[in-house]
Amino acid sequence: MTMRRRDFLKVSAVAAIAAPALLRGATAADTVSLYDIEKFGNARILHITDTHAQLRPLLFREPSVNLGIGEMWGRPPHLVERAFLDRYGIRPDSAEAYAFTSFEFEKYAVRFGRMGGFAHLKTLVDKLRADAGDHRSVLLDGGDLWQGTGLANAMRGADMVSAANLLGIDAMTGHWEFTYGEQTLRANLARFKGEFLAQNVFLTEEAAFNDAKAFDPGSGRVFKPATIKEIGGARIAVIGQAFPYVPIAHPRRFTPDWTFGIREEELQKLVDGLRGADKVDAVILLSHNGMDVDLKLASRVTGIDVILGGHTHDAVPQPVAVSNAKGATLVTNAGSNGKFLAVLDLDVGKGRVADARYRLLPIYSELLKPDPAMQALIDQTQQPQVAAWSEKLATSDRLLYRRGNFEGATDDLICAALRRELDAEIALSPGFRWGPTLLANQSILLEDVLAQTAITYPETYVQRMTGAEIKDVLEDVCDNLFNADPYLQQGGDMVRTGGLSYRCAPAEPIGRRISDLTRDDGRPLDARKSYKVAGWASMNAQDGKPVWDVVANHLRDGQLVLVGTNKVTLSGVDGNPGFASQS
Repeated sequence: MTMRRRDFLKVSAVAAIAAPALLRGATAADTVSLYDIEKFGNARILHITDTHAQLRPLLFREPSVNLGIGEMWGRPPHLVERAFLDRYGIRPDSAEAYAFTSFEFEKYAVRFGRMGGFAHLKTLVDKLRADAGDHRSVLLDGGDLWQGTGLANAMRGADMVSAANLLGIDAMTGHWEFTYGEQTLRANLARFKGEFLAQNVFLTEEAAFNDAKAFDPGSGRVFKPATIKEIGGARIAVIGQAFPYVPIAHPRRFTPDWTFGIREEELQKLVDGLRGADKVDAVILLSHNGMDVDLKLASRVTGIDVILGGHTHDAVPQPVAVSNAKGATLVTNAGSNGKFLAVLDLDVGKGRVADARYRLLPIYSELLKPDPAMQALIDQTQQPQVAAWSEKLATSDRLLYRRGNFEGATDDLICAALRRELDAEIALSPGFRWGPTLLANQSILLEDVLAQTAITYPETYVQRMTGAEIKDVLEDVCDNLFNADPYLQQGGDMVRTGGLSYRCAPAEPIGRRISDLTRDDGRPLDARKSYKVAGWASMNAQDGKPVWDVVANHLRDGQLVLVGTNKVTLSGVDGNPGFASQS
C-alpha cells in the first residue's frame, strides 16, 4: 500500500517547515541546539553520502555556480548563495549560511571552522540513535564512501570499511567503490558488517552465461537489490540504487562483466513486489543517481516514500515533494565530504507513512566531541603515512577550491602543473566534485594534493588534438551537465581547461553551447590546427606519471602562481539563481 496523495500532502508540508525553523538565526554559539531533536514517530533513518573518505574535519566550499537550465531553472538544488539563503530563510551571517553556501566563505571559515570528521560524526550518530530508542533507527550510506584520499587509494578502501563498521552503517550503495575492481570490491564487502545494495547492477549476457555466481540467477542481478528492516515495529524496505553510469564515467576495465543503468522498469517491479508479497509499510530508495535524476525518477516510479539521494553533492535542507501517478515521493540530497548528517523521522503505520520530519544537520566539528574509539582508529590507520604525506610543498597564495560548474582554483593549479611539467600547450582536467578547500596562506601538503587526485587511474598523458576535437570534448561534457533530460546527465562539473578560454551558453543544444575558444596568448583556437594537450584520468590505459606526482613536482619548484588559466564566459544565465560568482 503506497502513500496516498492526501496523506503525502501532510507529510511534505511538515517536512517543508522543519528545516527553516531549525536553521533560522542560529550561530556557532547556539548551534548545539541543532542536535537536540525532538523525538518523533517510530522509525529514525540516518543518512550520509559522498564522504569521499574524509576521516578528519575539513573545509569545503559549496558552489557559487550550480546552474539549473530549462525546467530546473530556480529549482532546488540549483540555488546558490543569496538565492539559497532567501529560499530557506537562513541568515547570511549564520553558521548555517557557512555550511550550506559559499557566501563570504573565507570570512566565515575562520569564524566557524572545520566541518565533518568521522570521530565527530560518530558522536552525533550515537546520540541520535540513542535518542530514538532501541531498534528504532538505521544508518545508511549513499556511496562514494571508500574513495577520495591518498590513504583510501593506497588501502583500496579498506580503511573506510573499518571506519564504516565502527560508525555502524547498516547498508550502503556505491559509485567510486566500483573503480577498485571486482576483486577488491568483494574483499572489502566481505569485511563490511552492513549490506551492500544495488538493484541496478546486472551481469552482462556473456558473464551471466559463464558465471553461475550471480546473486539472483533468475534476474542476473549482481548484488542484493533491497533489504527489509524491522524498525520501531514497522517493516521498512531499503532499495539500493548504485551510480547508473559507472562504465561510461570510468574505465570499462574495472567492471567488464557488469551492466548498470537507471533500470526504471526493474525498480518499479521491485517496489511492487515489496509492497505486495513482502507487505512492507514503507519504501526508501538509497540512491546515487544525482538529484535531478532522482526528481525525474520520483515522478515516474510509484510506491517509493522517500529517496535519500547522493552523487551530485547537493546539500538541500528540505525535501522536494514530487507527485506521481499513485501518490508522491520526497526527494532529498545530503551534501558531501562528511559535512552533513540527514535525519529522517517517520511515523509509520500499517502499509503507509502517516507523517515525517526531515533535517539535514551540519557537522560542526568544534561543537561535537570526537568519539575516542573512532579517533583512535583514525590515528592508528593514518599513522604509517603521516611522515611521507606531511611534506610541505608550497603555501597557497589564494583560496584553493574545486566545486563549481565551470571553474575552481584547485583545478587551475592542476592544469598549470600539467602544462608546465609535460610541456603542453593546453591542459584538460576532469570536473570532479570532491576534494577539500584550502585557505590562502595555508600550507599545501602532499596529503592535500592526493586528496584532489587520488583515483585508481591517475596516469597522465600527452597527445595531439585538433581545435575541432577539443571543442567536441567540451561540447560533449557540457551536454552531460546541461542536457534537458536528467536521465542523460551523469553528474560532475565541466571539464577544466588550462591555456584555453571559451564562451558557454548552457541553454543551447549540443554543438552550439561552446564558442569563442581562445588561447591564453589571445589567439583563437584553430579548428584544423593540431595542439599538444596534457591530461589525466583517461578512459583508456595510459603509462604517464601519476597526476599527483606531476602536481607535487610543480609545487616543489615554487610554481604556485596560476599563469594562463582558463576563463569561461557564460551566456544566457542573467538572473539565474544558480549563478553568483566565479571568483
